[in-house]
Amino acid sequence: MPSYILVLIVWVAILATVLFSVWKGGVAERWAGWLVGAGALYAFLVARFLGDEWRTLAFLSGDFLLAAGFLALAVRYASLWLGGAMLLQAVQFTLHAWYMLGEKKPDFFHGVVNNAVTMGILLCIAFGTATAWRRRVAAQKAEAARLDASPAAV
Repeated sequence: MPSYILVLIVWVAILATVLFSVWKGGVAERWAGWLVGAGALYAFLVARFLGDEWRTLAFLSGDFLLAAGFLALAVRYASLWLGGAMLLQAVQFTLHAWYMLGEKKPDFFHGVVNNAVTMGILLCIAFGTATAWRRRVAAQKAEAARLDASPAAV
């Protein structure tokens, strides 16, 4: 399969996850979606406009900021999916640090781990969004049933 198709699949998954989290998620899911969207845009701009000598450092810096954002969300909202996203982002940070310190050029292994971690983070956010959406719908149904069961005011 040509690599541009894989790149297109990853970009569609990022866009779909961001839109889903903003549309159906709670506050934490929306923030996480915006963080991932901003991180993806940052990575695109870095890959497009920076030379090889600065690209790895810029990716490392972006990974640090994204991990710090997930950490802040995890401390504030304390959910399992946020912990998973935060740990996966730490793996991403470690990957870029390893390649930078080893003065290695990105290779096939780097691409596979980078994309697998990105998809894992997207799955964590999608899971958190689906859970928040389901809880909100269940709470609305419970509230409607409670209002239907209450005696009418005279």
